Amino acid sequence: MPSLMSSGDPPSARCAMCGAVAAGPCARCRRPVCADCCELTDGGATTFAVCSGCIRRGGSSLTPGYRQLFGWLAAIVLALAAVATLLVLLRR
Repeated sequence: MPSLMSSGDPPSARCAMCGAVAAGPCARCRRPVCADCCELTDGGATTFAVCSGCIRRGGSSLTPGYRQLFGWLAAIVLALAAVATLLVLLRR
C-alpha cells in the first residue's frame, strides 16, 4: 500500500490494542485506540470512547469516575463545615 504521507506530515498514532491507525485516546487510560477496539460511553453530556481493556475492567460508563470526584468534593465541604463550626463554637 503506498504511503499518503508527505514529508511535512507527522506520523500517525497507532492503536495500543491492534496496531491500526488510532482514532483518538481512551477516556479512561488515555492510550490511543482505533474505532474497532473501542466502545462509546453510556450517557453523559459528551460521548467518549473507552478501549476494550478498560471495558473489561469496569464497563463503558464513566460514572464511577464522577462518583469518586463528587465523593472527594463532599469530603472537602464537610471538613470545611466542621472547621467553621469549631471556629464559631470557640468564639463564644
